[in-house]
Amino acid sequence: MANDAARSPRILSVSWGHMDVEGLPPAKDIKLYPGGGRAWDWTETGTQHSPGIQPADVEELLTHGATVVVLSQGMRLQMEVDPRTLALLAERGVEVHVAETNEAVRLYNELAATHPVGGLFHSTC
Repeated sequence: MANDAARSPRILSVSWGHMDVEGLPPAKDIKLYPGGGRAWDWTETGTQHSPGIQPADVEELLTHGATVVVLSQGMRLQMEVDPRTLALLAERGVEVHVAETNEAVRLYNELAATHPVGGLFHSTC
């Protein structure tokens, strides 16, 4: 990634409770954005399955230049997306995709080839 700091890292694999992303240590839940990413620690913003992904969770993606955002709802679609999060992304003109984790990973990797994409990925329920 050092050669292209603005490129969003590719997700190499996902399985229950485990994600591998190029250039990052493995993690259960991951936050990705142009130029990098890190483990997604829900306690930073008080995120829970309901009401789900918070506006504060996506701010870091936008700060790093994401113009498209992919939000995963978990393997069993248990992760909700707070309506305020969708409103914030719409207000900022950010294209958003919400999907089951495996589909979210597929879509994210596809978008990462051509767009500054960010994503939040929950690898369990």
